[in-house]
Amino acid sequence: MTTTNAKRQPNRWPALLDAAASQFAERGYHATSMRDLAAATSMTPGAIYFHVASKQELLLAVYEEGVQRILDRVERAMAAEREPWARLEKAVVAHLESILDASAYARVVIRILPSDAPEIAAELKELRDRYEARLSRCFSAIALPRERDATIARLALLGAMNWMPVWYREGSKSVQAIARELLAPLRALAGVKPTRSRR
Repeated sequence: MTTTNAKRQPNRWPALLDAAASQFAERGYHATSMRDLAAATSMTPGAIYFHVASKQELLLAVYEEGVQRILDRVERAMAAEREPWARLEKAVVAHLESILDASAYARVVIRILPSDAPEIAAELKELRDRYEARLSRCFSAIALPRERDATIARLALLGAMNWMPVWYREGSKSVQAIARELLAPLRALAGVKPTRSRR
């Protein structure tokens, strides 16, 4: 997906994207102005508009990068694993690690909803759906009882994962142990023996 047709100075674009991710994640999309981004990058607002036509276009670029980073991390984590529950656990760990990443891109994807930017809501939803479709394929490989709604179970898991940055404190349980705890109710439903949780 092409986020802009504007010319970009390659040496300034990564810094602008990083700054936008950080500002959007910390301050929120609406509270972040182009002047804030200019100050964070030592650029003028005019220089930013050389790269993108609008703040919405910049959000779209950050979102696309964030979704791709999560996807890449999840794919790498699952690459060598074939057993469905182990693959799902590795995907959950990779997702949790992504949203705790200091780079802020994944936090933008989690924090900012498509409805926050109505002008580009369809594009943002398409990006979110791209990731959720990958998680859905991974989730569909596990066997839950027929009477359980797999879609609700998947969305509940996703919601629990995305809430983690609110309460997580470094030095508490490891991300791997938390992933096992999040999956424990699903394993119990499926009659699968839980893995041992470690700190």
